[in-house]
Amino acid sequence: MVRRLAVLLAAAVILSGCTEQRLFAVKAVAAGVPSLAPFFEEDGSLGTDETKLRPEQPHSGLQQGNTPGLYGGTQKSKVCDVDRLKDFLTDPRNRQKAREWARIVGITPDRIEGYIDGLTPVLLRHDTLVKNHDYKKGKAVAFDSLLEAGIAVLVNDQGLPAVKCSCGNPLQSFDKDPEKISVTFEDGNKKWDGYEKSEVVTIKPAPRPLERIALVDVDDPDRGINRPVGSSGEKDRAFDATKQHAVPRVTGMTFDQASQRLSELGLAATFSDGLPSGDAAVTGSDPGPGTELRFGEAVALSVADDGEEPGTPPKSDTSDGPSTDGPTSDDPTSGGPSTEEPTTDGPTTDGPTSGEPTTDDPDTGGPTSSEPTTDRPTTGEPTSSEPTTAVPTTPTASSAPPTVEPTSTDPTSAGPTSAEPTRSEPTTSEPASSEPGSSSAPAPGEPAVGPA
Repeated sequence: MVRRLAVLLAAAVILSGCTEQRLFAVKAVAAGVPSLAPFFEEDGSLGTDETKLRPEQPHSGLQQGNTPGLYGGTQKSKVCDVDRLKDFLTDPRNRQKAREWARIVGITPDRIEGYIDGLTPVLLRHDTLVKNHDYKKGKAVAFDSLLEAGIAVLVNDQGLPAVKCSCGNPLQSFDKDPEKISVTFEDGNKKWDGYEKSEVVTIKPAPRPLERIALVDVDDPDRGINRPVGSSGEKDRAFDATKQHAVPRVTGMTFDQASQRLSELGLAATFSDGLPSGDAAVTGSDPGPGTELRFGEAVALSVADDGEEPGTPPKSDTSDGPSTDGPTSDDPTSGGPSTEEPTTDGPTTDGPTSGEPTTDDPDTGGPTSSEPTTDRPTTGEPTSSEPTTAVPTTPTASSAPPTVEPTSTDPTSAGPTSAEPTRSEPTTSEPASSEPGSSSAPAPGEPAVGPA
């Protein structure tokens, strides 16, 4: 009996070791290399990649779709011909391809055109893991792939890659452990310069639907591009990516609220040990409040563990610097052209919109109007005042920084534009590829030099 138990235990250990060593095969897809089984013939007419763009070192291997600077843009000709893709998939001669394409996306074929209208062309700045799809023998065939930085993709309103521009192949989120992958370079996809397995990126949905995406100009990293979701570059607004933004106080916020607040200021939220739940209480940040960072730089958020008292900040959140919830005086809204613009298209650098209470008044440092005041008329019975929450909420989401730097090359911009409000309810953590992304008008400001 003892011998039998010993044999069973040894077998269990061996099987456990085999399970731990199991790796997931991932096919490398290099920029500019045609697919062997594309949905759309890869002749350069649908989209083009930036073949000389080296991968940027990411803040972390897991990033949310609203991370400022996650994607790139360019002033060159369009990297993705959205109209041509729609024409191809709605052509009756391509009915079977359209059925399979729509099935992967999670929509019916008659909704393809509207769905594509809600997507936004960008360039990958990091080597990115996705679930790709070839078209073979009338069927969409899924395979895990690593897309090289510089590849042009269409992203949805949660910031998730949805289509590979050059071939029209639908994309989905990578759903395996990125620590257990085995990348193969074959079929003409040679290992590219700058490739590091430890620096690949997996993208998760933004906490809320995006109105616009904050891009980095791949030809000029000091120039940022605000691109409205559902546009292809014709409504771009440029901004200065070198300006500094103060880290806000995030202790006591939920993780979703904190990452959204940082995104509004043009800062990236990072985390460790996997993506925290959206309602996890943030206990602090590194660097702490008041620290000045440029666009796209990272702030590491810590969240409460089980049994830890929410709202207890670590040492990094009790710095001697200013502790303000809103932007400091260095924030680009001061003196910027947006002071006279309408704010119906989303939050500005002043923090949440006026319909929501804020923690601090960025101008006076005092309480907001939601606090009871001494001038309020009293009655014969005591009044009760509900305490306001210390956690600002944001009705709309955007990866874009709050400020838009005007450009002087386009004389056509004459004033503010209007925009539709986006949904205020948070999305789930699953990719929302079944619905078309919401379109939005550009943020206030003047257009960039050219389409990207």
